[in-house]
Amino acid sequence: MTTLQTAPRPRSYVSVSGPDAAAYLERMLSNAVEALPVGEACEALLLTPKARIVAPLVVWRRAEDAFLLLTEPEAGGRLLRELLRARFAAKCAIGPEEHRSVVVLGARSELVPGQRDVLPNRDYGVRAVELLDAEAPAAAEPVSEDELERLRILARTPRLGRELDDRVMPAEAGLEERAISFTKGCYPGQEPVARLHFRGHPNRGLRVLAIEGSELPPYDAELTLDGKSVGRVTSAAPDGDHGVVALAYVRREVPPAALLELGPRSVRQLAG
Repeated sequence: MTTLQTAPRPRSYVSVSGPDAAAYLERMLSNAVEALPVGEACEALLLTPKARIVAPLVVWRRAEDAFLLLTEPEAGGRLLRELLRARFAAKCAIGPEEHRSVVVLGARSELVPGQRDVLPNRDYGVRAVELLDAEAPAAAEPVSEDELERLRILARTPRLGRELDDRVMPAEAGLEERAISFTKGCYPGQEPVARLHFRGHPNRGLRVLAIEGSELPPYDAELTLDGKSVGRVTSAAPDGDHGVVALAYVRREVPPAALLELGPRSVRQLAG
């Protein structure tokens, strides 16, 4: 029998609806949403013209001309302002909505019968769904914030305010495959995103680390190799097998097998 675990998933929600809703979001977001089937969802980004991340999104098409955008709590206000500012003559209504999300780890949509608003969730590296305005299955056991953070780190999923800020390009955070279409039309930030993808490479990338000891390093803690700075830690969580697991931006030229240092502590690279 599948073991289910559940936890609240803090979110901000913005609705976009009307005859121009699909076309408007298509020209504003990084992924192809105009062809998204009703009832389906995809990940996307709202970017600045210089391809800095304003908000990571889950885009859910709940009707032919109605979308719900799910983002991190701290990004909801800016997302709403940016969409309203750029709307111009587009025939669509844009506004905040109130909902409640819970994530259920180990679940498929068929494990929550009768629940219509079930969205896929890939943040934790295990099969999971996100439920809107519904209770988790009665058999689901609570999962702690520390465990969710550990799973997120091991899945190499970036988080706004930790891995994602105005210093980071989407490719550095590993978001190209999951949140960007390279075949759709124009959107803010498309030119630098495409230029880096087709003509270059990011100078650094997000990697999963194992840090000896049990003390969690501070945000932006410096990583070194042979006495030279090669990266910075962005997130960390306790782990029974590795002591501490962490996400960090590490320079591209650093070999994946190289042992790094965090002050006097040894650091192994697990993935990325």
